Amino acid sequence: MTALVELLDYDEVISRFDPVLGLEVHVEMSTATKMFCGCVNRFGGEPNTHVCPTCLGMPGALPVVNGKAVESAMRIGLALNCEIASWCRFARKNYFYPDMPKNFQTSQYDEPIAFNGYLDVPLDDGEVVRVEIERAHMEEDTGKSLHVGGATGRIHGAEHSLLDYNRAGVPLIEIVTKPITGMGARAPEVARAYVTALRDLLRALDVSDVRMDQGSLRCDANISLMEKTASEFGTRTETKNVNSLRSVERAVRYEMTRQGAVLVGGGTIKQETRHFQESDGSTSPGRTKETAEDYRYFPEPDLVPIAPTREWVEQLRQTLPELPWERRKRIKDEWGLTDEELRDLINTGAADLVAATVDAGAAPGEARSWWVQYLTQQANTREVELAELPIKPAQVARVIELVGSGELTNKMGREVVQGVLDGEGEPDEVVDKRGLKVVSDDSALLTAVDEALAGAPDVADKIRGGKVQAAGAIVGAVMKATKGQADAKRVRELILERVNGS
Repeated sequence: MTALVELLDYDEVISRFDPVLGLEVHVEMSTATKMFCGCVNRFGGEPNTHVCPTCLGMPGALPVVNGKAVESAMRIGLALNCEIASWCRFARKNYFYPDMPKNFQTSQYDEPIAFNGYLDVPLDDGEVVRVEIERAHMEEDTGKSLHVGGATGRIHGAEHSLLDYNRAGVPLIEIVTKPITGMGARAPEVARAYVTALRDLLRALDVSDVRMDQGSLRCDANISLMEKTASEFGTRTETKNVNSLRSVERAVRYEMTRQGAVLVGGGTIKQETRHFQESDGSTSPGRTKETAEDYRYFPEPDLVPIAPTREWVEQLRQTLPELPWERRKRIKDEWGLTDEELRDLINTGAADLVAATVDAGAAPGEARSWWVQYLTQQANTREVELAELPIKPAQVARVIELVGSGELTNKMGREVVQGVLDGEGEPDEVVDKRGLKVVSDDSALLTAVDEALAGAPDVADKIRGGKVQAAGAIVGAVMKATKGQADAKRVRELILERVNGS
């Protein structure tokens, strides 16, 4: 299907058109319960087990606002330099979708909790672009549809569909930018960098796990092209639910080349939603895009308005953590990094993870080594972003502590990290379950040393003859005999003592 779509050369797109972006990022907040009921807010679970009459839209079931979600939304707004509304309310957004049990979504329309903000976004070369924020409003997530049969996993061609309402009612905040203009050829890069910076900010606020692979952070990318001489924006498309940083950039670039080909060919752009195809980076048509009037918004009659006091707002402002870009500047100075070294940390997605590991007690050099080398390899193997690995900086710091104290070897430390990544629990639990412990008892080590020397008398003779480097073979044999749980340095010392003392 993709082969039938005509694309315009990217350089020609840039020479003839100005791209205009509008990014809508949906963030699931990590509260204990859902937005309007007491059901657990947890990813996964058996289908339709995290539900109740309220989130299933049963007649007579009334919603109650999650106070923690409101607080998180306000903190997000403050971190985005937004104004916080002194009075706002929820509205019903009416449309039919099978995985929305009430047939309306409780959202905010013309009275969002936060508005008129901005986010300063660093690009790869160090340039900073200010992206203006139109609004950040609260709403609830929908359920999920699973389309069975067919080749694409979408409803077209499916034999039947299954519905899981566990996610219905999960607290969301939707962050909407103002039109992003003047980016030219860098528009796709800016889109990716913005979502990256927003993800880092939300993680620092600890309001969401921002797992794009699990859908807790999703980006809808609105893209349009306008002629160089035009005074009005072109017709936009909205590529829905893009769920990786790389895909955001690919989706924007593809839509620019697709729309460019349509316009140059004399066609018109349809205002529609589009689906992103991970396999080849293309987009495909979804449905005709509705306008606000089509949703028939009206105030939610079952919820009282929210009226944050100025005192509450200022209290929450005081809870804002050190922001990621401020932390990066600090660690650059404290660790004595060059601009290039810091940029490498940022580009690999390791900067904030290393800083958090240091905050948890690890030395900067050790933290950098684990994240930039071993854990980056693990992320590449699993084909996920470094920050999406299922391991926390505090857990990495604990592994570093165990290795530094001599309780684990480096090899054993990597095995512990692997266990954490595989879901076996905290580092100490992995150590216990896998029986990982350095053999530090000299009597046990001497037994293994004596057996290794007895099995290789020629090597022992070489050591006695002054070829100390030959001890490496005996060290290797002892490490094999102890399943890698011996302290190699101590083993070497015992070998030399045994040989020279015999």
